[in-house]
Amino acid sequence: MTDRAQPEITPNTPLRLADAVKMAFPVGGMTVAGLRRERDRNRLVIEKIAGKEFTTLAHIERMRELCRDEARGPGFSSRRPAETRAEKSPTEQRGSPETTAGTSAQAALQMRLRPRSEN
Repeated sequence: MTDRAQPEITPNTPLRLADAVKMAFPVGGMTVAGLRRERDRNRLVIEKIAGKEFTTLAHIERMRELCRDEARGPGFSSRRPAETRAEKSPTEQRGSPETTAGTSAQAALQMRLRPRSEN
């Protein structure tokens, strides 16, 4: 049996996701499931070989750059700016009057859960 030296890991060495998490996030904060979510969001390149998923430290670094850019960039929020909401025409309101903008989220949920009265 030969004594194999520990292979040198470069930024382009294919790593299983569990190993990549340990190396790229040594103090925690990221999981294999988190990497898969980033893959699904098209921010992480993953190679699937023989049914196993691999990525590289270079791909993880690129993912981190994309996450930073997205956090800084405008227009990525699902919320509309306050000035847009204030300018909204009253004729564009949708839903019943009971769910107007002044209603809290909790009150709106309670209204939906309340059984309808038969008239």
